[in-house]
Amino acid sequence: MAVKIRLRRMGAKKRPFYRIVVADSRYPRDGRFIEEIGYYDSTKDPSVINVDADKAKKWIANGAQPTDTVKKLLVKSGAISE
Repeated sequence: MAVKIRLRRMGAKKRPFYRIVVADSRYPRDGRFIEEIGYYDSTKDPSVINVDADKAKKWIANGAQPTDTVKKLLVKSGAISE
């Protein structure tokens, strides 16, 4: 089972809001997930990033692969270093 840390799109049409979730890579983007570890709101100025750093580190240590976008968000929020 390949586990990914990725964004799950929520919110209204033209008003996206993203949750950072841990999910099996075979599930659809907005489908079933294992755990929610934070959120990202790009519509605010400045954008809001809220991540539970302990959960993110735990999942990465257990082999979960963050997507490119989520990796940038984790570095920006200070949850992980490059």
